[in-house]
Amino acid sequence: MKKIIVLCIVILSIYSCSKSSESSTNEEEYTPTPVNLEIPTIFQQFLPAPTIPANNPLTQEGIDLGRKLFYEPILSGDGTQACASCHIQINSFTDPRQFSVGIDGSVGTRNAMPIFNVAWSINQKFFWDGRAHSVENQALGPVENPIEMKNTWSNAVSSIQATQDYPDLFKKAFGSPNITKDFVVKAIAQFERTLISGNAPFDRYLMGDSDAVSQSVINGFNVFMDPERGDCFHCHGSDTNPLWTDNKFHNNGMDETFTDKGLGDITGDPLDFGKFKSPSLRNLAYTAPYMHDGRFATLEEVINHYSEGLVYSETIDPLMKFVAQGGVHLTLEEKIDLKAFLLSLSEDAFITNPNFQNPN
Repeated sequence: MKKIIVLCIVILSIYSCSKSSESSTNEEEYTPTPVNLEIPTIFQQFLPAPTIPANNPLTQEGIDLGRKLFYEPILSGDGTQACASCHIQINSFTDPRQFSVGIDGSVGTRNAMPIFNVAWSINQKFFWDGRAHSVENQALGPVENPIEMKNTWSNAVSSIQATQDYPDLFKKAFGSPNITKDFVVKAIAQFERTLISGNAPFDRYLMGDSDAVSQSVINGFNVFMDPERGDCFHCHGSDTNPLWTDNKFHNNGMDETFTDKGLGDITGDPLDFGKFKSPSLRNLAYTAPYMHDGRFATLEEVINHYSEGLVYSETIDPLMKFVAQGGVHLTLEEKIDLKAFLLSLSEDAFITNPNFQNPN
């Protein structure tokens, strides 16, 4: 009898050790792999560390999941539209249409903003009107927007949960196969923080490669920085602000009155009417049309607006100090040079980077 008891104890001990080892192996399998962003040299020199929230650290499993979800159409109400439908890589993750079109043909009222360098959005205000206050919060809105993906989060989560591969991917990224909208937007935000653009020709020029740009580009940069000519740097950065935006909100003399009040619609403050977030000047070669409502099809039109087309309104930014003359009145040569400079901030490798492409 004693031998039987001892034998049972040994068997149970072996079984227990086996299960413990199996459990340990499974835990290791689902331990996410930490990732550090590959930060461009010019960013390291002039910018603070990227903003990565403590409750959503970057991991390889989270980034891979977010990339898959970014291209996942079942997030939409009819299973046809993904984030990538309106944020297209070859267009620097924006939409070449003036206004994006939702799943049922509804047309928006603003041009889709490009997505890159969001980890350095210092004030953490996203969209043209600043209504989202984190990258995660920015990813929440489009799913339920009635003129975009027109879904509910409960339906979107159920659709993802019902797939064969997503539960395992969520377990690897977040330790649980139970999918929530919080996990979905965290994963998408992780992927979006990897969309970094910081190696355009003008970056290489600033880092010491004198052959990276033409003399016209250098002349255009001088126009850009001159407060009596281009006067562009106040809102759009400089050689010491490689984001090429101040990430703030300005009324840049587009209209006399406002149907779309921009920031004012969010704050309710009449002093904010007509103010919109300054977009980055990076990758302008791929992001036409321009402005919050996509009214300008070309860079020439944008430059002409600031040169001769400024319109006074009560909330116009004081930086638009030449509004009484309609603008800064650039010469034709200055316009050509300024355009050359602006285009030198475009990075071909960014719009073809295989790490950002559809993995599905």
